[in-house]
Amino acid sequence: MKILQRVNSPQDLKKLPRKYLTRLCADIRTFLIESVARTGGHLASNLGVVELTVALHRVFDSPRDVIVWDVGHQTYVHKILTGRKGLFDRLRRLGGLSGFPKARESAHDHFDTGHSSTSVSAAVGYAKARDIDGGSRNVVAVIGDGSMTGGLVFEGLNDGGRLNSNLIVILNDNQMSIAENVGAVSKTLSRLRLHPRYHGLKADVKDILARTPLLGETLAKAAEKTKDTIRGALVPGQFFEEMGFKYIGPVDGHDLDGLLDVLGKVKDTPCPILLHVQTVKGKGYGFAEADPCRFHGIDKFDVESGKSLSAKAESYSDVFGASLTQLARENPDIVAVTAAMEGGTGLAEFARQFPRRCFDVGIAEAHAVTLCAGLAKAGKRPVFAVYSSFLQRAYDMIIHDVCIQRANVVFAIDRAGIVGADGETHQGLFDLSYLSHMPRLTVLAPADRVELDNMLRLAVEIGGPVAVRYPRGDALASAHIGTPVEAGKAEWVTRGNLDEEDTRPKVAIIAVGTMLHTAVEVAGRTGVSPAVINARSVKPLDTAMIREAARLADFVYILEDNVFAGGYAAGVAAFAAQNCVALPKFHSFAFPDEFVEQGSPDELYRMYGLDAEAVCAKIVSDVQA
Repeated sequence: MKILQRVNSPQDLKKLPRKYLTRLCADIRTFLIESVARTGGHLASNLGVVELTVALHRVFDSPRDVIVWDVGHQTYVHKILTGRKGLFDRLRRLGGLSGFPKARESAHDHFDTGHSSTSVSAAVGYAKARDIDGGSRNVVAVIGDGSMTGGLVFEGLNDGGRLNSNLIVILNDNQMSIAENVGAVSKTLSRLRLHPRYHGLKADVKDILARTPLLGETLAKAAEKTKDTIRGALVPGQFFEEMGFKYIGPVDGHDLDGLLDVLGKVKDTPCPILLHVQTVKGKGYGFAEADPCRFHGIDKFDVESGKSLSAKAESYSDVFGASLTQLARENPDIVAVTAAMEGGTGLAEFARQFPRRCFDVGIAEAHAVTLCAGLAKAGKRPVFAVYSSFLQRAYDMIIHDVCIQRANVVFAIDRAGIVGADGETHQGLFDLSYLSHMPRLTVLAPADRVELDNMLRLAVEIGGPVAVRYPRGDALASAHIGTPVEAGKAEWVTRGNLDEEDTRPKVAIIAVGTMLHTAVEVAGRTGVSPAVINARSVKPLDTAMIREAARLADFVYILEDNVFAGGYAAGVAAFAAQNCVALPKFHSFAFPDEFVEQGSPDELYRMYGLDAEAVCAKIVSDVQA
């Protein structure tokens, strides 16, 4: 990797003789494969944009010119070329290099991204600000075809197409998002890949007509006047042109010379440009090319075999998928909906067994929620499997289209709580807060794999919208007695010494979801025989349990993997205040009012004082005071 060693900034790249650029790309691919094999991370998407990223930094002047990356998981090459290759040994680790663009890391990262379909709108904002200031810098948005299924993109294109100044949108078309792309946008891009280029066709037609005796010149002029009609009929790229963008492409995204030439031509163009670039996800590493889904985000792996080095245990996503598949066998009205996350949410087997009852809508969470509302109003029982942080994008639809209409929709909320290495944009720490204040919505939090199965069954049986939220990671075995699950009903795992004539302080620990495992561990270490309560139902609250715990206990502690603001403990406190319930000494173990950075779950629980050791220390300190 001798060539890569010479490049530590875009300026170094510009100085490199052009003949070395192909070798530089090979060095980058080797670096990526070897680095991600050690740390885990997003590999296939980054292997696919090597030449494109090299060309961008060769042609444009970053950070003066603005490059906004959609989603951002494909920015590893960008980070390598902007002075951060020495930080890859701490990729996606606590205090280390982020797997996404972060303005705090580098002036070359103009816009923090982690979710899909935002780049065009952000780039339009940069372009308009530049025009107000009378500047001349280029503004570039790089967006994948998977992100084109998100409606925000078209809002951005609609507005950006009205600019009379430089704006370049690069459509990185690899026919993939995390999973294979679906829908009309994907089909349109497929036609673009296959279609003869309009401009060459138009020139041929005009040349033939012009040489036709007598009427040739008249016909050529008529054809020129109707060129928009011809173009609209023959070239799907006219869609972008109708939105105000000059469409160029498709261009081979791995032809470095071709990319350099076309980017050089569109640079400084005083009008909106959409450059359609075709790439191969996983390019240059056979295992990733053959299975780009698995290598989209992968744990540590062996480079020679492509096999993961992490032990694979059954996850909560797997348990959910198996449970829903069984329920679908029993109830033909159950349908599943996913937003481009069929594999990630555990729906692959459901889709295989019930292909007509599983709907992948692409990266379009808001549409997915309203689709579910329509399905429910038509008599089906839709289950929307979605990551916690992705569901945030559909907040308005949950209220207006589901809750107000009492639509029988089930939200299976995966990746709730601490997610880990993906950091701030992916931590599922807000779902209890943004769901609990919605009228008519039941919110359940299973403590283990058995409860997830039971709560999912309950959710599809009871009326009205229901949310079941569960974490990422290995599905834990039962930590409690397993009484039947009911909405609005908690489970007393143990009553401790609450009912006894005991001189020791009386303590109650209420745990939400899988935090129950921490509560059980703490109970065995405090020496005060605390009661342990499995909250189960975040909404409605088990008000009888709260009253009883407040009456009997000297100390009440609540554990939840959510921010405090609007969370379960906040709901308990609000209930007590509104109903004149005198809470004893009360403490909430929850995340503070801030965004939680990347790191392993164990590290982050320790950092924020939510691990068993910190909880135990707090309780012991309080009761001994």
